[in-house]
Amino acid sequence: MHILSTISKYGTLATFAAGLVPLAEAADYSAHSPANRVALVELYSSEGCSSCPPADAWLSKMGAQAKADMIVPLALHVDYWDQLGWKDRFASHQFTVRQQALSDAGKGHVIYTPEIFVGGRELRHWNSAGAFDSAIKNIVAQPSPADILIKLSSSAPRLFDLSASIKLRQDSKQEHEAYVAVYENKLVSKVAAGENGGVTLHHDYVVRRWLGPFALQGGAAQIHEKIALDSIGQDVRADRFGIVALVQNTASGEVLQATALAMDH
Repeated sequence: MHILSTISKYGTLATFAAGLVPLAEAADYSAHSPANRVALVELYSSEGCSSCPPADAWLSKMGAQAKADMIVPLALHVDYWDQLGWKDRFASHQFTVRQQALSDAGKGHVIYTPEIFVGGRELRHWNSAGAFDSAIKNIVAQPSPADILIKLSSSAPRLFDLSASIKLRQDSKQEHEAYVAVYENKLVSKVAAGENGGVTLHHDYVVRRWLGPFALQGGAAQIHEKIALDSIGQDVRADRFGIVALVQNTASGEVLQATALAMDH
């Protein structure tokens, strides 16, 4: 376990799928959030951390078995291990900042790997089936506070047009913001140094791009982005990525709703 404290504060959030629906043309897809709240599960991990591979494997298994209208998993690789023997090619300081912001919002103020947040709240005993199941059930039992619609169309090879619509179901005086994550599955790394030196690691739901925050105006946001896979990485597979859209309370970091559109189905 690696612990880090007092990093610059910021905030964001994430989501998974309520369903993947082909539109009129084969290259067009959409996903809509369900009537219930969906639990966003964020794993903060690093290839340089020897405690992280079991958590990575847990997230992959959980994501494969989870119902899309209950759980949206994401793996965000932090950068504070990069100077300790192995530079994680998936790491971003953006994710370190987000982890610190969620910790600060929950009065934790200390971050470490692997660390799990469910619905924007730290879950220390995530590897206890009882604790994890209880946290998920508590969230999905609630009606959805927001509606999210994701649409994705292919305008050229490895180039996609993304639109996401987010709308709160009730008026609120609090500030809210939305985020979009592009994730990739079935990633493999042969680690040559550091705590995991000599080990081959397998990753799923790895965030390759994080977009936002997008402020909600009048309780709603319309997001339009170009997703160019080559700008993310030449190695990004068009049949192994997905889009997650989420909305969270700006002050508390609580994730109100998340939805995912998986292109590897």
